[in-house]
Amino acid sequence: MTKYLTLAMLLLFSFSTQATQTFSDPALNGKPTPEGADIALYVVDTASGKEIYSERAEQFQQPASLQKIITGLGARLVLDKDFRFETTMETTENDAIINFSGDPTFTRTHLRVLVEKLKLKQTTIDGNLYLNGGAFDTSERAVGLPWDIMGVCYSAPSSSITMNGNCIYGKIEGTSPAPVKGLKASGSPYISISADDIIIREGLENQNIDCDLKLTADNKNHFSLNGCVGSHRLPVNFHLAVQNTTLYLKEVLQEELDRAGIRLRGKIIRDDTATGTVIALHQSEPLMKLIDLMMKRSDNLIADNLLKTIGRVYFKQPGSYENGAAAIKAVLKEKADIDLSRAIIMDGSGLSRNNRVTAKQLMQVIQYIFSNKELGLVGTLPVSGQSGTLRYRSSLVNTPLSGKVTAKTGSIYGVFNLAGKINTKSGKSLYFVQLLSNYHSNSDNRNVARKPLRDFERGFYERLFNEH
Repeated sequence: MTKYLTLAMLLLFSFSTQATQTFSDPALNGKPTPEGADIALYVVDTASGKEIYSERAEQFQQPASLQKIITGLGARLVLDKDFRFETTMETTENDAIINFSGDPTFTRTHLRVLVEKLKLKQTTIDGNLYLNGGAFDTSERAVGLPWDIMGVCYSAPSSSITMNGNCIYGKIEGTSPAPVKGLKASGSPYISISADDIIIREGLENQNIDCDLKLTADNKNHFSLNGCVGSHRLPVNFHLAVQNTTLYLKEVLQEELDRAGIRLRGKIIRDDTATGTVIALHQSEPLMKLIDLMMKRSDNLIADNLLKTIGRVYFKQPGSYENGAAAIKAVLKEKADIDLSRAIIMDGSGLSRNNRVTAKQLMQVIQYIFSNKELGLVGTLPVSGQSGTLRYRSSLVNTPLSGKVTAKTGSIYGVFNLAGKINTKSGKSLYFVQLLSNYHSNSDNRNVARKPLRDFERGFYERLFNEH
């Protein structure tokens, strides 16, 4: 698979423009609106539940990371608030087993501690060391995930066997000072990376349409870079998604066994049925801490691993994207009377381009979260100018909006979403959902491309703040 790294980083750039959307509310027409964008808006008074504004609120749109609001609520309703992912070291007469549960925050340091605890019991494993990843099924990519971002760290595979976020580093740099004549690639010792076919361009030549870095990765964690790079960009650092999580873990684990002085007579083998007697246990942070990280950082791996865990716990079978989505729909209807039967949920993170939801459906989730403060989810949402993905969102960081908006953001290619609550000048508060898609600027300058989006958001939310 080929990865277009520039597009993965500059998600909003393209080369087409269309007419500006006409709004049903005359007060919005004539305002600076993103040209060609498809905008759905829904605003409700928090006290009365009265609809303040509705624009295409029943049109299905891509939620992007607003999907995490649904995932967070589903997790809170299915899992205990003190739920923790557990990773265990187990033994039998001859073998050792590490049983993984999909902890998205599990690190090599945690693995080392488990190995050290095994060493306290024995310094030789006469049989094999088994890796049990049976908590999830073996499908680690959601349907609808674009092939061109699968090598990028933010789309790391959702696996029961997870370590260090399933991310590794890589770099390409010149073999000499300018003018650069050649390149060399380096990276984590658990991958191989080559950059033999990259064309080097000097100065503004790299603005050519055919100057783009491309990445190919295989199931043995080999990455190949080709395409084109401007010499002024060197060195280029990458955060790459591990493609084979089991192979990665095996290699690291063998090093940790050697480091601890534990002799393994057999092999390290993946076996999702292996069990033994637990001799050591690692627990993640509790659920609410994980949801807080997911919401404020918009962490995709936490979201997808939580979705699968919801499916595993609810249906008592290995977690998957499919049973996780089914569980969320079922429990939100059972416990919150939220009907998402017509919503399309393909993952927990919002990375799948197949996800579809309406502003009215999302509004049900927003209202429930803010109306049921005992769930603790309100505090996990970013606040404008203060925390998370809203800390530096330029449309909301200045007076009068700084500190007045509590909301989740959602952005993928051409999508710029926001949903939450705004406290107004009069002391009232409003719930809102903004679904903005199909925005494509004809500028490849990030600041220029995003200016219409910033102007639209600032104008819309300042109007809500001042007039209600």
